[in-house]
Amino acid sequence: MDYIAGSCNIGKGEVRRRQIVALIGLILVISTTAGLIGSDSAKSARFGVFIPALIFSIGFIQSRRKFCLAYGLMGTFNFGPLGKLSKVATPEDRKADRKTAVSILVQALALALTITLIIYLFPL
Repeated sequence: MDYIAGSCNIGKGEVRRRQIVALIGLILVISTTAGLIGSDSAKSARFGVFIPALIFSIGFIQSRRKFCLAYGLMGTFNFGPLGKLSKVATPEDRKADRKTAVSILVQALALALTITLIIYLFPL
């Protein structure tokens, strides 16, 4: 796997890291939802699941797209050891990466909002 502007900016180790973030986010969504429903909290408290859902969504989308949102915004990429970043060479490539990073952020926000609304509207 190699760097492809606007398409792929992380290698296997970085993808695995994002999969772990997604898993942690999913566990937080499930435990937060169970806690809110189990404690007989006000239904509006279910909106509190948005942040865990956002953690899940960002990790999930980044791992699926093999693209790090933060690296895209910073103009960097990594296909080597974890934490060893390389700079994107051209302004055109940085622009393509920023566009993809913003797209991932919008997708993650939409997915997190959808998950939150489903949990909010779930009749329990």
